Amino acid sequence: MRYTTTYQSPLGEMLLAADEAGLTGLWFLGAKYYAEGLEPEHTEKDIIIFDTTKKWLDIYFSGKQPDFMPPLHMVGSPFRLSVWKLLQQIPYGETVTYGQLARTAAGERGLDHMSAQAIGGAVGHNRISVIIPCHRVVGSDGSLTGYAGGVDKKRKLLLLEGADAGSLRNAF
Repeated sequence: MRYTTTYQSPLGEMLLAADEAGLTGLWFLGAKYYAEGLEPEHTEKDIIIFDTTKKWLDIYFSGKQPDFMPPLHMVGSPFRLSVWKLLQQIPYGETVTYGQLARTAAGERGLDHMSAQAIGGAVGHNRISVIIPCHRVVGSDGSLTGYAGGVDKKRKLLLLEGADAGSLRNAF
């Protein structure tokens, strides 16, 4: 069974989705891939996973780094899952480029090269926004690009985390 609820963040309404195993989705209303992967059959209901996720979001949006993680149930292709795991390794308040992620992913697979565009596609389809921090990925020149929730939200999330504004091109 899939469950949904909403959360009112300082950046706008968010839709949360979960199953018995964990959080399966967290999207800003109107995001490019809003509710991607959410089956038409779901029930709007507050469950414990949502309580934990909302507590995490409350701490995060207060400008602090949460010291726990809600249970996650990431659903996607093996490639996307591997990229989303890399996203979880990006420290709070820091950024990496799509190219850096591509080099890391290539190294993990024993490859000489991997396309930054392929990485960008997987990053863009991250279904658990904010908690899996796809907003921490920037262009090779430090530009804010490619956030399905909108570049304005990406900028605000990075500001909230205290990211180094000097290293981001046209970001602030």
